[in-house]
Amino acid sequence: MLEEVERWLADRSWSAADRPLGQLLSAKRAAGTTVSVVLPALNEEATVGEIVEVIRRDLIEGLPVPLVDELVVIDSGSTDRTAEVAAKAGARVVHRDEVLPRIPALPGKGEVLWRSLLVTTGDIVCFIDADLRGFSSSFVSGIVGPLLTDPGVRFVKAMYDRPFGQESADPADLASATAHGQGGRVTELVARPLLNLHWPLLAGFVQPLGGEYAVRRELLERLPFPVGYGVELGLLVDALHTAGLDALAQVDVGVRLHRHQDGQALGRMAAAIYRTAQVRLSRGHLVRPELTQFERGPEGFVPHTYAVDTEERPPMRDIEEYARRRVA
Repeated sequence: MLEEVERWLADRSWSAADRPLGQLLSAKRAAGTTVSVVLPALNEEATVGEIVEVIRRDLIEGLPVPLVDELVVIDSGSTDRTAEVAAKAGARVVHRDEVLPRIPALPGKGEVLWRSLLVTTGDIVCFIDADLRGFSSSFVSGIVGPLLTDPGVRFVKAMYDRPFGQESADPADLASATAHGQGGRVTELVARPLLNLHWPLLAGFVQPLGGEYAVRRELLERLPFPVGYGVELGLLVDALHTAGLDALAQVDVGVRLHRHQDGQALGRMAAAIYRTAQVRLSRGHLVRPELTQFERGPEGFVPHTYAVDTEERPPMRDIEEYARRRVA
């Protein structure tokens, strides 16, 4: 590991407990900073309601100054009751296709995150995945904390234990589950090797692909957004080049439990992440953006070919509607 990264780990890695809620509220009040929390959601009726309820209970209601000013669920085309459950729990629900309708929406998580900038106003934007189980509000307060208390910090990722095959929120189960490892499978097999080889300054991030991170709006609006699974790696790499390593940080929020995807879905994710890295490494010739996977059928293995996410949305500050809103 580079000496610069070792210094960064010592200076820019914290625990959520390092900044008590009272300290964050005082800092927020003094600076007049506003915070938006965004949950991108696709068929998450089983979990989105609890996440919204916990954030409202702990970080909005009953506080002298709400830590969270805006709580928005962006529904990216759910076919279940995600929107209904989220609204009933107290979130403002916006459908992806209602945002910037002149640009047809593309499928993908990054597309939803990009469009969320147009329907939120907070100085700090905090993204939280909607499939988390046993959710704690420290996921939000932990990663927002450094942005409220340190003006030099502009991008904060959550870090956590991520036990494989463990979705129960029972504390008795968590005690043994945390020993199963930190990174997800795509993180360890694809993202971490890519970052260590090509962007070694980012080698200190425990969860580079984690979906929980908070960013100052002024930085987010300058970054392009890969529309699909590559969004987390793309934003992290581009934030490094735009803001520098010392503007980036990470906060330990404990244990993350969520629904695990099957191996083929992970393969498609890995291909999209590799493609995102490749775009950033070279603007010249790129490999064919398709991935073929195999499934056994009645007569043997059957190939299925999928397009790899290749589209990227431009920095939001270049979008006419966003610029008009800022002037207004």
